Parts: sequence; C-alpha cells; structure tokens
Amino acid sequence: MCRHTPNCPAADSPDREAARTTASHPEQGWSLLCNGIFLFEDTGELLPDGQVVAPHRPLAAAA
Repeated sequence: MCRHTPNCPAADSPDREAARTTASHPEQGWSLLCNGIFLFEDTGELLPDGQVVAPHRPLAAAA
C-alpha cells in the first residue's frame, strides 16, 4: 500500500503507528495512516483486517 521510500511500517509491525498520515479529520477524532490503519485520538486503532486495538495511552506518572 505504501509508495514512500523507505516504506512505512506494515500494519502488523510493532511500529505501525509510525506510518505517514494520508488523511486526517481531527474534528472527528481519527486519521488514516499509509498502511491502512485508522488511528483514533484516544490511541485506539482499527487495523485493515478489522481487528480493533484498544486505546493504549501511557499511565500518568506518579506525582
């Protein structure tokens, strides 16, 4: 799917969120990455094969 050089990480790669953004709709809370992943503002993801990745924000540091 990616035509960049070097290619963006594949949707099944651990670093998949590093792919380039191809469409962004911040008013709706989502972006489409070059590898076909929908990335949501709550850090959840929808993978091209339909799998859902739950939001995975880092926990706040203890004060």
